[in-house]
Amino acid sequence: MEELTISQVARRAGIRPSAIRYYESSGVLPTPRRTSGRRRYDTSVLQRLTVIQLAQEAGFTIAEIKRLFYDFEANLPASARWQALAKHKLAEVDALIARAQRMKRLLEECLLRCQCLSLDECALLSAVHSSA
Repeated sequence: MEELTISQVARRAGIRPSAIRYYESSGVLPTPRRTSGRRRYDTSVLQRLTVIQLAQEAGFTIAEIKRLFYDFEANLPASARWQALAKHKLAEVDALIARAQRMKRLLEECLLRCQCLSLDECALLSAVHSSA
């Protein structure tokens, strides 16, 4: 079985060795065996890193990624794990999109309507304050 150093893993995965150490310390990657004090990885770590990178691209936090690997029944298929986490994450993304749309509308309103000489006289601020 081929063993890789942390530098080799980092190069193949396209990430920094510090990211690998971080994933280990956060529990997302299992602790590798050591030879003469140096980390030695099985090539399967590359697949695990690919899953981690994909999950991060989808917006999952390290804690959520850790759940993907460890917080489900061992016999539960990966697809069911992804679906359970994705359903929750989609709700978060929808809320984030709604907030971003409200922010955009407010900024556009400021660009269109604001002609105030001072913030004390701002009609937009008055409208927000009176609706609160």
